[in-house]
Amino acid sequence: TRHEGIMSTAIILAGGLGTRLRSEVPDLPKPMAPVNERPFLSYLMDYWIGQGVSRIVLSIGYKSHAIRDYYGDRYRHVELQYSVEEKPLGTGGGLLLALQQMQGGDDFLVLNGDTFFAVDLGVLMECHKHTGSDVTMALLDVAENDRYGGVSMDSNGRIASLDSSSGDAGSNRVNGGVYLMKRDLFDGCAVDGLRQGCSLEDDLFPAILKDGKNVSGYLSSGRFIDIGVPKDYRRASTLLMEEAQ
Repeated sequence: TRHEGIMSTAIILAGGLGTRLRSEVPDLPKPMAPVNERPFLSYLMDYWIGQGVSRIVLSIGYKSHAIRDYYGDRYRHVELQYSVEEKPLGTGGGLLLALQQMQGGDDFLVLNGDTFFAVDLGVLMECHKHTGSDVTMALLDVAENDRYGGVSMDSNGRIASLDSSSGDAGSNRVNGGVYLMKRDLFDGCAVDGLRQGCSLEDDLFPAILKDGKNVSGYLSSGRFIDIGVPKDYRRASTLLMEEAQ
């Protein structure tokens, strides 16, 4: 489904070191890894612009110049802004830094820069509104899980707990790296995370769950690929070619 301008801002977390992918892509930050001769990040932005995103903040760190030099301040008709980590801050610290650039109090999307997950944004927003959530996390069911943190939900679709992102072979419902968040979600966490760096999955989410925030899960069956390891990166060319058709 295509949506015009239904969501103003998406923050894409594209600052990681991508160490596990170095053998395949030695000279580039992970989101710039070529897939069918285009950067992976272009597919990601194409999809979400098609879903109605009208402004993108790229949270960058490692080899950030490669991303800035390639895209400049606009991609297609969408304004790009950059939030640059001077030192590695992790996904949590990178997000908190990017939030300092946000204007207005609207809900916003957060996307992992190495993950493509075809979630219908209109349905995600509907679910977010219906449950009155502080954050709605897109989830998927995987056949086997040796890489991702499992997620357990209560009968109302609220997330009760998140396992560590190192993967738990017992749980096949996992976090897909697409989040819809309320603007004030992390008010109060900011300074600490920026000083020493932190992980979104392992530090910030457990902190807001403990704080009693309403974290909901939305289960999607959209196409999913995480290019973080060579085997899946090599699979991306087929999946994204199909997506573009």
